[in-house]
Amino acid sequence: VQLVESGGGSVQPGGSLTLSCRGSGFAFEDTYISWVRQAPGKRPEWVSTITEIGVTGYSNSALVRFTISRDNVGKIVYLKMNRLTPEDTATYFCAIPRFRSHSRLSPWADFHSKGQGTQVTVSS
Repeated sequence: VQLVESGGGSVQPGGSLTLSCRGSGFAFEDTYISWVRQAPGKRPEWVSTITEIGVTGYSNSALVRFTISRDNVGKIVYLKMNRLTPEDTATYFCAIPRFRSHSRLSPWADFHSKGQGTQVTVSS
């Protein structure tokens, strides 16, 4: 199993970023994929999950501002983030949940694989 994130960077408050997660080594089209973030000095926080057929779930902080989507042919999951604030600054990981759930999950006990992460910094 391999998950590789990309797309992070620095952005001003109010800006947007789109993260990508490319998966390999498993049946991507049959697998739920999540995004989890971890800010410096804080516990990891579940952000969003997308099921194999595109049903989505979001944390309260991501709802409305973030959109998760997937391309099963290209084996990529995206996280489009709008109206970013400094509180969104974190390392963002894509991960595979242990459970087929798109509701709130607890990192990292509820996940069995994750990528190396991509850094998102929101500051003026």
